[in-house]
Amino acid sequence: MQAGYLIVNQNVHKGMSDADFVKKEMALAELTEECGFDICWSAEHHFDDYSIVPDNLQTLTWLAARTSRIKLGTGAVILPWNEPIRVAEKLCMLDALCDGRLVFGIGRGLARQEYEAFGIDMEEARPRFDEAAPMIMQALETGFIEGDGPFYPQKRTEIRPRPSRSFKDRFYGVAMSPDTVPVVANLGANMMTFLQFDIEKHMPGIETYRSEFVKAHNRPAPPPVVIDVTYCNNDAGKAEEMARKYISSYYLSVLEHYEFLEDYHRDMKGYEAYAGAVDILKAAGKEQSLEDYVNVQAYGTPQQILDKLEKRREVVGDFEWSVMMSYAGMPHDEVEKSMRLFGKEVLPEVKSWGVETAA
Repeated sequence: MQAGYLIVNQNVHKGMSDADFVKKEMALAELTEECGFDICWSAEHHFDDYSIVPDNLQTLTWLAARTSRIKLGTGAVILPWNEPIRVAEKLCMLDALCDGRLVFGIGRGLARQEYEAFGIDMEEARPRFDEAAPMIMQALETGFIEGDGPFYPQKRTEIRPRPSRSFKDRFYGVAMSPDTVPVVANLGANMMTFLQFDIEKHMPGIETYRSEFVKAHNRPAPPPVVIDVTYCNNDAGKAEEMARKYISSYYLSVLEHYEFLEDYHRDMKGYEAYAGAVDILKAAGKEQSLEDYVNVQAYGTPQQILDKLEKRREVVGDFEWSVMMSYAGMPHDEVEKSMRLFGKEVLPEVKSWGVETAA
């Protein structure tokens, strides 16, 4: 099983400047190679403490120069916020610099405040995404980008540096809504999903992805990527205490950043499916939703984490795994201790699990 680490850069540390915070976060990101992670992902978010990573390719370029083995993944480039030609150029440049360690992940974006700041109509997110994704992938395969769509009209232009390796087997897409799942499958991307509910509630989307992938490509779908918020400590009591405090705080920041309690997605073209998540949240109540969110994450002692993953495999089958380990103002020294223990006692076992494509 491939195991990844996701950089979110959530600066809610009291009294810490953004400049100091970013340096501490990147020191942790650099540590991922030593800890044994297979891939280090970087999110893209703007204008808010929730996550300050305005250019994940820039972040990964710094990390590329500080590492030699680990893969580097965009988790994800939010396509409606970026010009396709610039995305293709920057991908090819970084891929040349890091000798093919780059992994390309894409997303659509969900936060109204980010769309408003960019001056982009959020109801254009789906058509912008659908237009940009194949343009970029064709450019990465052929070395030329072109398009005749309404959002990104592009005359045929050569990309330099020229792409030297295919991205087809290192292409991922975040799929958190039912309408995005078949899009990601048809593009040939590996599905990525953030764990929000019991894994059984995620299975309809995963099964749809698998079936749509087979229809589109006549081969089995690759394992989906499941993303947890985690914390690791040999003391089960301390692990529980930290998880309750910091994973709960992270989830509250999710609710605030995406304005889930405002329930505006219901009437937003292309985002109607998120109304279901809001309905679940309201039905359970805020406190119970917090409890449920924390409980589904894989945290605890190394053995507790492995036990949760084993149970998940019984439901999902094979999957790739990625984790967030620095979030919600958790002290950086605590994050580092968690990472080192995780790397020593969890990752070797997880990486020994064989992965086969889904039947």
